[in-house]
Amino acid sequence: MKKFKPLLIDFDGVIKIGKELASDAKSFFDFIDSNHIPACILSNSTLRTAEMMGDFLSQKGLELKIPAFTAFDVTLEYVKHNYQRVKVYCRDYLLHYFNGLISYENPQAVVIGDIGDKWNFETMNQIFNYVIKGADIVAMHKNKFWMPEGKPILDTGAFITAIEYASDKKAIIIGKPSPLYFKTALEQIGFSSSEEFFMISDDIENDVLAAQKIGGKGILMLAEKSSKEDIKDEKPDYVCKSLTEVIKIISD
Repeated sequence: MKKFKPLLIDFDGVIKIGKELASDAKSFFDFIDSNHIPACILSNSTLRTAEMMGDFLSQKGLELKIPAFTAFDVTLEYVKHNYQRVKVYCRDYLLHYFNGLISYENPQAVVIGDIGDKWNFETMNQIFNYVIKGADIVAMHKNKFWMPEGKPILDTGAFITAIEYASDKKAIIIGKPSPLYFKTALEQIGFSSSEEFFMISDDIENDVLAAQKIGGKGILMLAEKSSKEDIKDEKPDYVCKSLTEVIKIISD
């Protein structure tokens, strides 16, 4: 039986396209299952937990049989292990996960996720003042932009960069492209980053090229977020348009 390399799979833009499941997602997961391929869904989302991803797949008729986690999940665990008092900026429906840790007075860290259109001068200045008084900056990720409705909008990375610049303090980045995130995922499926693996994503910079820099093989999924025009000097190992094409790549 062929020995397959481990797979790290992005969720949005690969498994979930817009609000729907990729048309060949079921056959892709069936292929992974029938060939016993070590795999993990690795999402940079700060809008959902792994449980929520599983619920989405279940609603579409798929059972999640492989490990999965989001930047939110990993950030939560990091914060629990390193801080007693934090100020959290994320969607309201996720705040309860930080119960017992949230502090508005002298937080040890400011935890930053997605807050949508709540970004404004007051919020930025509040975070800035926490940081210059000693709080760490813990960023769930540092994405430049995203495309929730098919059009690019600024993501949290733009605002985090501004706070870093003003405070002369670097953020602790939890999600991709942090090598820590890839290593954590590989450990979850029994591998180390010293072994060759595949990263499948529509994000060329934060996922594909970042994985290649630590020894992985990058598979760029062309979608709304990425096109051939985005491929510059640094190139992905593979470029494809569907999960069906991914099956052929990982089978060679």
